[in-house]
Amino acid sequence: MINSKKAVMIGCGFVGSASVFALMQSGLFTEIVLIDADKNKAEGEAMDISHCIPFASPMKIYAGDYDDVADAAIVVISAGAGQKPGETRLDLVNKNVAIFKSIIPEIAKRNFSGIMLVVANPVDILTQVAIKLSGLPENRVIGSGTVLDSARLRYKLGEHLSVDSRSVHAFIVGEHGDSEVVAWSSANVSGVPLSEMCEMRGHYKHKENTAEIATAVKNSAYEIINKKHATYYGIAMSVKRICEVIMRDEKSILPVSHMIHGVYDIDGVSLSMPAIVGADGIESDIPINLSGEEALKLKESADSLKKIMETIEL
Repeated sequence: MINSKKAVMIGCGFVGSASVFALMQSGLFTEIVLIDADKNKAEGEAMDISHCIPFASPMKIYAGDYDDVADAAIVVISAGAGQKPGETRLDLVNKNVAIFKSIIPEIAKRNFSGIMLVVANPVDILTQVAIKLSGLPENRVIGSGTVLDSARLRYKLGEHLSVDSRSVHAFIVGEHGDSEVVAWSSANVSGVPLSEMCEMRGHYKHKENTAEIATAVKNSAYEIINKKHATYYGIAMSVKRICEVIMRDEKSILPVSHMIHGVYDIDGVSLSMPAIVGADGIESDIPINLSGEEALKLKESADSLKKIMETIEL
């Protein structure tokens, strides 16, 4: 269980800084430390965000170094090369694995006993890399996974049905990337099966509509990157939500990236499946109902990640 109320953010680019800004407003922590290869950048972001404290709650926000991870409750890793227009998340593999090889051993040296949250992309691969390099128990290394993708899906469905997206229960599973799978067969709106709800709201072209929504969700990051060169607000709120669940021991169910053992014939690969998350990290998987086709696509997603993991030397 976590006693500390200290968070450390490693990487102060758009995603890291936006996440610290969201965490500053959350009141979850009394201390947030920013670490970046560019110390000035970390100091500048820490100063800027510190000036918000009079509008939030008392805490310390400052630039630090790896010694600060020793007593942290959560270390968030957003450091890495960002996705450029035209690049897939998997294109970033080698660049970001190299960066993780310099970061993770530094954390491991400090006997870190909290939860490690990986946000950098490709998040599933890097979560598995972090598990291997850190030597931490698998339950304590979590990737942000498809938490954001699932939020984008709920947002789109809420818009499509003209209902509050918080009443939409739907998950994206598998890779956070091009092989992600929408679990349509288990999607519902406050317990009402999705197809039934669609018809109640006057939508009857289920096949076309679901295909259109799935494509829009999958491509939304590419679209945002093309328009403004980076995506960071959505992931910042996802980081805040995951940290809330851990710090409050909420035991909420989130589609985070974690090591999978034996779910739908998938073993020894990190990807997103709904899991109960609390103060100790991953408590257990939730057996989500998938159709035969969805289960097949999930297995394909896992296999594509496994192939990439096999090419990585650690």
